[in-house]
Amino acid sequence: MLTKAAILYEINKPLVIDTIKLPPLKDSQVLVKIAYSGICQGQLLEIKGFKGEDKYLPHCLGHEASGVVVEIGKGVTKVKANDKVALTWIKGVGLDGFGCVCECSGKKINAGPISTFSEYSIISENRLYKVKSDISMEEIALLGCAIPTGLGSVLNIAKPKKNQSIAVFGCGGIGLLAIQGAKISGCSSIVAIDLFDNKLQIAKKMGATHTINASKYSKEHLTELIKTELDFAIESSGSPKAMLHSLESIRPRGGTAVILGNTHHEDVIKINPKHFNLGKRILGSWGGECMPDQDYPFFEKLIEEKKLDLTFLTNDKYHLDDINQAIKDVEMGKATRALISFE
Repeated sequence: MLTKAAILYEINKPLVIDTIKLPPLKDSQVLVKIAYSGICQGQLLEIKGFKGEDKYLPHCLGHEASGVVVEIGKGVTKVKANDKVALTWIKGVGLDGFGCVCECSGKKINAGPISTFSEYSIISENRLYKVKSDISMEEIALLGCAIPTGLGSVLNIAKPKKNQSIAVFGCGGIGLLAIQGAKISGCSSIVAIDLFDNKLQIAKKMGATHTINASKYSKEHLTELIKTELDFAIESSGSPKAMLHSLESIRPRGGTAVILGNTHHEDVIKINPKHFNLGKRILGSWGGECMPDQDYPFFEKLIEEKKLDLTFLTNDKYHLDDINQAIKDVEMGKATRALISFE
């Protein structure tokens, strides 16, 4: 089968839009017609080479999308043809289909267990979640990464109690969903911190009680705003400086910083051990510690009941031919969560 796709041939170069030939399905794989695909910070790092040596070049990209099942492999039982699905990088129940090798003008093009920057994609069964409600395809796409990582960082990892305080460093898609997780949890003070004022305005609409432009951030300013010590900090910017700020900002004896952001693979942060002597905690996150088949039904219900506001995360749509512009807009803070539309 032939399909149009965005291909990464060289590090730090624009993606190439071309037609690739998909191989026959393995028993553990599913052919999906993509509706919308999100662009995540992870792809920006891949394109720039920030994740280190890329031994799979040339290859397809993308790990967050919505779509409809076209065909299933012989061993697949989780989904069937015409099912609406979320495509997610987080492993769930089902067979592991690993990756596949496509072809373009006689060249091999690699694709992992999930790739979403294409009209049709071959996906491992365990990277699919069947959607049963009538939520939109744009909303379904965000189940692939932004929602579990953002909400999960608060609901599954930080676990704030009612009336506690939280600050979110970085208000992209994941950070904005962390803010909504804080609101759902009943936090009384929710501070949004970002370099872009347009994102801070959106954060306010999503539940932030206070905002700080990151260029003017100080712990003293933060404390003055909330009139108390900070219980939790969520870092979702990918900035080593913000990671340190998140740890420095929280209170002694139980304050918790959750680090979500991705950085250059050679980046190092230096932490003063006194923070740990003071009883502060720093935690990592792997997709918000979510298990798709366990957590996604709850997220789907939140969307269906309008308890999540995804309006500002589904407005920035681009066609596949414009994907390089979409990537630039994400880098420049012009797009809150860029979605590639195949509809």
